[in-house]
Amino acid sequence: MAADLKAKAELKSSSESEIIDEKEYSSPKDQLDDQYEYENLKYPKPWKFEKFFIGGYNQGRMLKFKKPKNMYTAINLFAGVAIMFYGYDQGVMSQVNLNPHYQELMGIAPIEGNQRNVAALGGIVAVYYGGTLIGALVAGSLADRCGRIKAVIFGSLWALLGAALQASAYNITWMCCARVIAGVGVGAIDCVIPVWSAEVSSHSARGAFLAIEFFMNIGGLALAYWIEFFAYLNPNREMAWRTPLALQIIFILIIGFGINFFPESPRWLMKMGREDEARNVLKATRDSDVEYELKGIKKVVKYELETSGANHYAAMLWPKDKYSRQLRWRVFLAVWLQIMQELVGIGVITVYAVDLFQDAGFGLTLSKLLAGFNNISYMFSVIFAVITLDRYGRRSTMVWGAVGMALELLVAGILDKYAQIKGPNQRSFGAGVATLTFLYTATFGATWLTTPWLYPTEIFPLNVRAKGGAWSVVGWSIGNGIVTMITPFLFQAISYGTLLLLFGLNIFCLPFVIFMYPETAGRSLEQMDTFFEHGGSYNVFKSSHQIRDQGIEDWRWTKKLHPEDHKEMEAGRRMSSAVRSPEEEEKDARQSWTKRPFYTFRRKGSNAGLM
Repeated sequence: MAADLKAKAELKSSSESEIIDEKEYSSPKDQLDDQYEYENLKYPKPWKFEKFFIGGYNQGRMLKFKKPKNMYTAINLFAGVAIMFYGYDQGVMSQVNLNPHYQELMGIAPIEGNQRNVAALGGIVAVYYGGTLIGALVAGSLADRCGRIKAVIFGSLWALLGAALQASAYNITWMCCARVIAGVGVGAIDCVIPVWSAEVSSHSARGAFLAIEFFMNIGGLALAYWIEFFAYLNPNREMAWRTPLALQIIFILIIGFGINFFPESPRWLMKMGREDEARNVLKATRDSDVEYELKGIKKVVKYELETSGANHYAAMLWPKDKYSRQLRWRVFLAVWLQIMQELVGIGVITVYAVDLFQDAGFGLTLSKLLAGFNNISYMFSVIFAVITLDRYGRRSTMVWGAVGMALELLVAGILDKYAQIKGPNQRSFGAGVATLTFLYTATFGATWLTTPWLYPTEIFPLNVRAKGGAWSVVGWSIGNGIVTMITPFLFQAISYGTLLLLFGLNIFCLPFVIFMYPETAGRSLEQMDTFFEHGGSYNVFKSSHQIRDQGIEDWRWTKKLHPEDHKEMEAGRRMSSAVRSPEEEEKDARQSWTKRPFYTFRRKGSNAGLM
């Protein structure tokens, strides 16, 4: 997705994919200098507590394939299973909350009209996200200290304990503790797996993996729902909620045991000075020139070791130099984007879909069926995200996605008001609410689902990528925790007004996306470094003008950078001139006075990256 440009500064952060595509030819003397430079790198010593963490990479037990393509397929499938588990675990409580036996055992029955029980119901769901926040922060540090594989195993052990405790819970305290423990494990896995898969896989097919990843994520959500639906038909009400919770253990065993047979991140191995092992991993996963890519990874590691002082959570929040201040800016963008993803309402719709359909006048069984089919349509809508993200850019995808969801929620809220009034038209209004709910989740899946997870990988330098992923999960945990905690109150207090509130929150998020988030589509990681280094304002329009005033050709950071723009820059033509081109002026002059306002509006929208 990112276009490769020649590096502008020696110590700039650059991705492995850029380094691979930029062929460098040096003299024998330069090669000797490079060899001396890399041989004298001060690699960090192994962490003294690493021996207490079980498992890890072992070259002898790593899977062997005749073709690197087969290894890459295996890595993608394994990462897909891990992402499916994350979706399953997030959605498993949707029908557990409705089980009468569960409610009585937890001491939260009846729910209707009891504020204490409503708060307890939301609290049991929400405490899970406190655990994911802790797990992400811990795993982000562990992944850098003792490797990606050991960090995943660490998360799997916590998730295994949490799943067992949830399935055997007999009171609300037990369940809340189990939820927090499970959250720690899932947060760790969710933080590390995307980083590991990106670093082990070839850069040439990561766009396809993005579609697989989120398709399987929502597939896990749908799987959890339908397992619970059929378990609900079991007359044994206790097993109906314990069985779906216990089935999490199957996913966890596959992840925790299976990761030991896969390669470690070659970049982490190189950072620890284990060059031969990094070379063997590349040979197992690449068809291209391994030695050249290895040299590229060395360059990245060299820069990482030189900036290791900024690779700490404290330094990213309380910066002491210009580079750390840029990282804090990126942390804010990643965390706030994840929070906004939850504010637009997807957690309300997916977790409490059955309540929503019941409020619209449908019976319990039909409401459960509608919620299940909604999850299936949600899963297939993710396929369109690959098209929208690359063709239209991140900003345009999020802005028009929020506009579409806002309109759908507005109409659904109005129809829901009348669907709750008994009469001959109640079913018609209810059908309208159901249709718009399906459209809302499909719109979210095609627009907002993927962007908050993709964006951090495009704005964080490689030397802090693991911790950048952790910050992203922190934002996701905060957003989910708040939304799931207050949603039961909202449904009881304002009923159909919940959808109207979500309409307002979608509108609330629009200015933040338009004015604060630079467009990353079509730009390399080094170009993103240029924006954060030279842009001095959180306002992306103001930063763009500051970058333009410094004479940098690529200055319009509200727009996607197209391949033809790269060609213009390579040819030395200034692509984003402050003065409009003669062709644009001539086109303006040809417009009639009746068409000129629309044309001007469209041009300004295009300049803002929205058209």
